[in-house]
Amino acid sequence: MIRAARDRIGNNLRRTPLLSAPALDEIAGRRVLLKAECLQITGSFKARGGWSAVSAIVPQIRARGVIAFSSGNHAQGVAHAAREHGVPAVILMPKDAPRAKIDNTRALGAEVVLFDRERDDRDALGAELAERAG
Repeated sequence: MIRAARDRIGNNLRRTPLLSAPALDEIAGRRVLLKAECLQITGSFKARGGWSAVSAIVPQIRARGVIAFSSGNHAQGVAHAAREHGVPAVILMPKDAPRAKIDNTRALGAEVVLFDRERDDRDALGAELAERAG
């Protein structure tokens, strides 16, 4: 599954570097490398999961669009993948999610639907939106 996801991602996302961390090497007593996913297109490794998920959907079904739930990084990953695949994305985000995450998700082309995590049933809302959109 991991190799299949890697193959679907291909060159569609950034190849982020591994960085050495001598201070961590000393603490750990071995070499430690840090994957600089903050340099990824959406600023997070979640772009990989978003791409993997969207690209794994059968094209005829994917064309109808995708729905995801997220407070931020996954939202941006799915929004980016949907945009690059030319399909609509609806992302349900809690209304108390960081404003920058909401704005960035919208900037990537997704429709953002905010919900109150205290009062709303996120899963029921998502199911209702999916039903309405077909």
